[in-house]
Order: sequence, then structure tokens, then C-alpha cells
Amino acid sequence: MAEARTVAFHTLGCKLNFSETSTLSRMLENEGFEKKEFDDQADVYVINTCSVTDNADKECRQIVRRILRKAPESLVVITGCYAQLKPKQIAEIPGVNLVLGAAEKFNLAQHIRELSKGDSAKICSCDIEDITGFNSSFSINDRTRTFLKVQDGCDYNCSFCTIPQARGKSRSDSIENVLKNVEHLASHGVKEVVLTGVNLGDFGKGPDGALKYEENFFELVKALEKVEGIQRYRISSIEPNLLTNEIIKFVANSDKFMPHFHIPLQSGSNKILGSMRRRYKRELYAERVAWIKTLMPHCCIGVDVIVGFPGETDEDFKDCFDFLHSLDISYLHVFTYSERDNTHAISIKPIVPMNIRHERNKTLRNLSYMKMQYFTEQHHGQTRKVLFEGHENKGMMEGYTDNYIKIITPFRKEWVNEIVEWKI
Repeated sequence: MAEARTVAFHTLGCKLNFSETSTLSRMLENEGFEKKEFDDQADVYVINTCSVTDNADKECRQIVRRILRKAPESLVVITGCYAQLKPKQIAEIPGVNLVLGAAEKFNLAQHIRELSKGDSAKICSCDIEDITGFNSSFSINDRTRTFLKVQDGCDYNCSFCTIPQARGKSRSDSIENVLKNVEHLASHGVKEVVLTGVNLGDFGKGPDGALKYEENFFELVKALEKVEGIQRYRISSIEPNLLTNEIIKFVANSDKFMPHFHIPLQSGSNKILGSMRRRYKRELYAERVAWIKTLMPHCCIGVDVIVGFPGETDEDFKDCFDFLHSLDISYLHVFTYSERDNTHAISIKPIVPMNIRHERNKTLRNLSYMKMQYFTEQHHGQTRKVLFEGHENKGMMEGYTDNYIKIITPFRKEWVNEIVEWKI
């Protein structure tokens, strides 16, 4: 498809996907493609999919239909987690020309050049067990904060999760290469780097998945602190059993790592945690939160929770709610459980009716709102450092304090990508 010269991207899902989309975009631009906004006309549309929730699958289909209405002669490429898990299903979506699994995602340019519009949908995939190697990725110029992928894949076997099937076994970049990427980002004026991965705390396994004893997440954090030019780091998400006391203590004394942790819990009921095959009990989670708040009372703590997991009774949910209510946390990311093929959870009974799942989701979102209000009110009158984003929305701009309180103010160009002392 030598005549294809414009490409547009759309990303579904996590920060990791955004880092990879940004890297794919730069790779195609280096191959001579011109990047377009997704709402513009383009020769090729690339959708980088997620498969954490059922909605992501449905959204992929809706986006393809939207492209067909707007640009029926364009090529449509689907990649990402959904593409690895359900390649045949995606290939049957009218308008899809190419499905790229995990192994072929970073060979996108070559595959596009070999495509023709009249061909039937082409699938380029492989068994996830055959996936090795690590592809460095980072977002840049997309927003003020940069998402830097340092780890991929997962060796855990949580009963609800398809990510190991979509991304393969846990593997990481080297500390040396991460530092090179961060130095590159610093040279381009990046002020804040968000470290991302599927199981970030498991950093230290090489591209082949073999453990490198001299490298782990704590060693990476210590090395990043010394890089000149980057002023702020965030840890995107880290499992409670991998968030060690030494990491927490280091962040508490760091000039660059922000007082902000996002720690998946998934349930506040030990019974449900067991069914989920999580690697901790809620007591360990409570210990981590307490230790963080002892060292950093101002620290923001975000929590992932799944509601409506099979077997979750009203009593289990109350147990979860009461536990979350008791914790000194700042906000929740609430997910409604959705059945995923080829997971153990799909066989667990009884199934929670969908209307009850939605009610529980709403209850926890209300709790999240109250938690964030309380956390913000605790800081009223304080002066904290805010990094302002470059996006202007109706004359306003937004930024985040070091401890992740969102600040919205009238747009001022001179504040874009600048850290400003701000009285809350």
C-alpha cells in the first residue's frame, strides 16, 4: 500500500496503551507517514484496543463503524490486547483490513505497506507463549506528562484477568535503557514522567522473562532519582504485595517521586480476594496505607476496586465498603465485573445480577467522591506545586499538585508545562 501516506490513531484503555500508540505514531512518521487527528480524513486508521472490560470490545466495533461512514476507502488496522485475544472475531467486523497481535504490533509500518483495500481481513498473530522481547515505548508531545513503559506482561493468574493472555509473561526493559529514554525525554523539555507497566512492581525480568537479580523496581527508582532534568516522577500503579516499605520510605524522602500511589485492591473482602486469586489479604493492604500515611500524611492514594464479582453477596459488598470507608485513601477507580472468556472467574457461581453490579458501582463511586472531597479539603490554604497541562478547554487550563489534586484556572500560556506554586 505504497500510496498510503496519512495515518490516524485511536487508543482505548490504559496508560501503557497510550505510551505504545505514541511510539507507533513516531515510528510511522519516521517511515514517511503524516499523522492526522482521528476525526480527520486519513488513509489508514489504527485502533489500539484494550480488553479489560466488555465495553472496550463494543467500543472498538463502534469506532470501526464511525470510520466506515466517514472514510469508506480508508484502511482500518486493529491492534492491542483485544486483537491478541480475539483476532478472528475482530477480522469479521465489516471494514477491518488488518489485525495485529502482540508480536506484530511494532512491525506496523511494514504490514500497512503490504495491505490492499480489496483484500479480506488479514490476521497476523501468534500464541502468547511465543511472545518474548521488550519494546520500549513512551508518549511525548501528546500531553505535559509523559507515560514511559518500563515493564510488560504478567506472571500472575488472577481469576478475572485476561491480560497475561493478551500480553504474555512478565518482562522488562533494562535500567540502563530506561535511563537513556528518560534522558531523551528530559532533553525534550518533559517535566514529569509516569512509569507504566502491566505489573510495574515486578520490574527486573529481562526481555526473555528471566529474573535479573541485580535489577528490581527499587533499584530502578533509585537510579531515576539521579537523572538531571526530570523534576517529577509518578508510579502509575503497583501491586500492594510488591510495594515494599523501602520503596515507600524512599518516595517519602525523594525530591522527585511524587507523594501519590495508585494501589489496586480489587476487593475489601478476604473471601472475594481469595476467589480472585489475589496475592495478599486486606490486612496487608491496610498496613501499606497506614505506613504511607505515617510517613506522608499529605500523600494521595488511589485504589482499584471490582464490584459484582461472582459469589459477592450483599454481606461481602458491605464488608468491602466498610473496609474502604475505614481506609485513609483519596479516590477509587471502580470497575463493574464483566465476564471474560478463558478465565477461571467465569465458572464461579452464583453470578451477581447486572443491576446489582451497577448499584454497587454507584455506591462506591459516591464514596470515592466523598473521599476526594475530604482529601482536598484537608489541603485548603496550603501552597503546593502544580504542573499545568497545555490543553485549553473553554478558556481554562488544568494541572495537578504534587499529591494529585486537580487545579483548574483561566488559561495562561506562560504556565504551560511549568511548575507553579499554588495556594489551594
